[in-house]
Amino acid sequence: MRFAAGEPAAMHDLYRQHGSFVFSLCMAALRHRQDAEDATQQVFTRAWRSRDTYDITHPTGAWLTGITRRVIADVFARREKDLQAAEAGADAAARDGAPQPTDAVVDRVVVQQSLNQLGPPQSEIIRLAYTEDLPLKIIAERLEMPLGTVKSHVHRGLARMRQSLEVHSD
Repeated sequence: MRFAAGEPAAMHDLYRQHGSFVFSLCMAALRHRQDAEDATQQVFTRAWRSRDTYDITHPTGAWLTGITRRVIADVFARREKDLQAAEAGADAAARDGAPQPTDAVVDRVVVQQSLNQLGPPQSEIIRLAYTEDLPLKIIAERLEMPLGTVKSHVHRGLARMRQSLEVHSD
């Protein structure tokens, strides 16, 4: 087989034949596109580096599947290690009395989700009013809306966000 012999063009052919299959295995296991793309690249990199161990009497797809399983296992192990390190860091910060930065991040994410649920134009108006600190009159001019409509959107949008955030805090 040309691949086992180290022909670079054979690597291209191997990827063309098995790339989507390997990617689908990675995607099914890892559930994140970027992780699946990275894992797929690792599979073919490992395959190229260990091509001298490939037994040409066995199906190439089975050999790549074995490499894929090992790469996926490595990704899960790395995720677990990262999670343990993050938890250890959070525990150390809590013991030191340091404020938990994760609380602020979680709050920002929840508020962002609540804003996104509003949809346009309410989310846009509230972002302009509170993140850019623009007066409602300027917002009305910028969006070419009556001032009363902008005020109504702010009032209703904040009420909906309040309900959403209250549900989340429960």
